[in-house]
Amino acid sequence: MATSTQGASLISPYGGTLVDLLVPGEAQDELKAHASQLPSIQISERAICDLELLATGAFSPLDRFMGKEDYQRVLDDMRLTSGHVFGLPVTLPVDPTDDVKLDGEVALRDDKNNLLAVMTIEEMYPWDHAEASQKVFGTRDMKHPLVAEMSRWGKVCISGALRVLQLPLHYDFEDIRLTPAQTRERLASFGYENVVAFQTRNPLHRVHEELTKRAAQEVGGVLLLHPVVGMTKPGDVDHYTRVRAYKALASNYYDPDRILLALLPLAMRLAGPREALWHALIRRNHGANHFVVGRDHAGPGVDSTGKPFYGPYDAQELLQQYGEELGVGMVPFRELVYLPDEARYEEVSKIPAGTRTASISGTQVREEFLSQGRTLPEWFTRPEVADILADTYPPRYRQGVCLWFTGLSGSGKSTTADALTVLLLEGGRQVTVLDGDVVRTHLSKGLGFSKEDRDTNIRRIGFVAAEVVRHGGTAICAAVSPYRATRDAVRAMVGSDNFIEIFVDTALEVCEDRDIKGMYAKARRGEIKDFTGIDDPYEPPLNPEITLDTVANTPEGNARAILQELVARGFVRAESAAS
Repeated sequence: MATSTQGASLISPYGGTLVDLLVPGEAQDELKAHASQLPSIQISERAICDLELLATGAFSPLDRFMGKEDYQRVLDDMRLTSGHVFGLPVTLPVDPTDDVKLDGEVALRDDKNNLLAVMTIEEMYPWDHAEASQKVFGTRDMKHPLVAEMSRWGKVCISGALRVLQLPLHYDFEDIRLTPAQTRERLASFGYENVVAFQTRNPLHRVHEELTKRAAQEVGGVLLLHPVVGMTKPGDVDHYTRVRAYKALASNYYDPDRILLALLPLAMRLAGPREALWHALIRRNHGANHFVVGRDHAGPGVDSTGKPFYGPYDAQELLQQYGEELGVGMVPFRELVYLPDEARYEEVSKIPAGTRTASISGTQVREEFLSQGRTLPEWFTRPEVADILADTYPPRYRQGVCLWFTGLSGSGKSTTADALTVLLLEGGRQVTVLDGDVVRTHLSKGLGFSKEDRDTNIRRIGFVAAEVVRHGGTAICAAVSPYRATRDAVRAMVGSDNFIEIFVDTALEVCEDRDIKGMYAKARRGEIKDFTGIDDPYEPPLNPEITLDTVANTPEGNARAILQELVARGFVRAESAAS
């Protein structure tokens, strides 16, 4: 049975009080002066999210980035060395430098160099990417966003006592950015014994509204609507749009005495079942004793073979197993459909055979409504939410798209990209061309051709492409980009719905015959080292959106084939592509 949340004093699911790592105001000036003399690390966005939740007790009983023993036991058993259930590792990986020393201190800063905390380094230990990927995510497939991301993390983890000077700066939605202690206090004021939390990283439609209201009614308590506003799945609706929608719903369609909307600055791992366990612990620390778990909770989608990484009910089953120990009752997300003849939602299991139903899938929302500029029906989405989504998501032909050409040097990437650029400009799309060779003379000047430098170059191209796409432009990128994991990382940066990988599948011998610069010949003579296709591997895409044959087809023919695919996907209007 889940335990009660009465009062705000019982903070941790195991008893005791919330971890609080914030240095009192009177001691901050002295610590700031001390920190100015220390070596500094600019920590990642993910680590900043983790630091905030460590500091405020959201990860209680954890009070620091994990040391080696906690890390290993969480990998192996989903427990801390204290025996407490903990679903996922929370570590601070860094690249070893002379400034980062065991028993030394280091200042932790954000990307703008704001001082956040000081760590006393009590442990430094290596970690293994393959082991972490397999044990945490159940896969080593680089299509998993975190498996790909982890390949770029530092090779050593550091751990030790933290003194936090300030939480990360947030200027948005300050009134609902509540710490665990503040959340528990607000929840206690409602006067209900039970609290059911709802995790979301997506907009809420009517079916979610119905589900959450029923969940609160079922437990006889209050709803903690607790959306993630840290790092979610690449390509998700931005949190500004989502929170505007949540606020509109909470204000207009819920009983104000039965709902608390609060934001959670969490960096998700998309670890499916393990993450559900972690989410439940975090919500317990915020004062909830029930937690809604949906189908494929915190899943990243499908793997390189097109299969889901996790089963639809794996997360529900794992939380059911550990729920009593955590003090969190698992509330399953039941499938609901709309009954148009009765103007209401009902559980699928309770509907008689032959009853007329209506539903809209997430794919249909994106492709048949938002991308076409159509208004979502009121039975599916509240008008306020539909208006907010329509403002954020223009028709598909006005959305950004990245066309990523990959293939061997001399395969025909740039030539085809040039032809496509002209066709798109002719059709009225704005185009930014990011050619690998051109980028190296400007954005990546000084980089060599080691694997690390190549990855850096591709990620830089990907960053610029993601910004172009975010602002509604077309990014055409033509780069060898030989490594699959790096291309997957770029896809994650841009967002899968707006990323089209184009494999220019030209045989090595053909590329060598076309090589007017003689680069392949120099590579074969050993005059050039680490040349892709000769003494450095090229990893072809496993499931590219488009594959081109540059021997049987002309550059213009391939460009027009790509254009027709863009028309089919809605990124170009048919009349604009007509010639």
